[in-house]
Amino acid sequence: MLTAKQHELIRFIQQRLEDTGISPSFEEMKEALDLKSKSGVHRLISALEERGFIRRLPNRARALEVLKQPEDVVGGGKPANDVVASRTIAPTVAPQAANDVIEIPLHGRIAAGAPIEALEDYQSLPVPAALLGPGDHYALEVSGDSMIEAGIFDGDFALIRRTDTARDGEIVVALVNNEEATLKYLHRDSGQIRLDPANAAYEAQVYAPQQVQVQGKLAGLLRRYH
Repeated sequence: MLTAKQHELIRFIQQRLEDTGISPSFEEMKEALDLKSKSGVHRLISALEERGFIRRLPNRARALEVLKQPEDVVGGGKPANDVVASRTIAPTVAPQAANDVIEIPLHGRIAAGAPIEALEDYQSLPVPAALLGPGDHYALEVSGDSMIEAGIFDGDFALIRRTDTARDGEIVVALVNNEEATLKYLHRDSGQIRLDPANAAYEAQVYAPQQVQVQGKLAGLLRRYH
């Protein structure tokens, strides 16, 4: 049985995990529950952990896993006598913890210079879940140096959120003429699409709108050091 504040906190944690995949900070929990200090959050977290509702994942900052949720009480969902019953969450629907590693498709190499062919799926790439956020993602290995002034280097792995729309100034995966893909800043200019590099040694590429299809936006980078 839980108190009303414990019930409110576990609901808040579960909702945040479902929305972002990242556990809320103690400051966010304090504000959400209108508590005066973080020590109150610590006490609630400890109580929920002792009762088996949540667990802290070892060696992972801000990583909480919800093991079971309180049952909504019939009649408006408010706890009766300041306590609520509980139900166990099936492991198959447990949210991804903040620092867990997940596998996303690695589609091949993408040009950060002249467009080159984007390859089909051939393997996956392990990525910390906290780097991705909501949405469907895939990875591409960067080839070329035209985006170095944006901090994107040859051999980096670009983490891409799937979308077919983007705002001016965003870094996108642009499919050109249905056969070549490139990573560039997107700009719309006088009825045309301009793909801008981030390297003064390269010129912008200009296409008719029907020649360019946005296939995703840059969500993050992964770099391996040898």
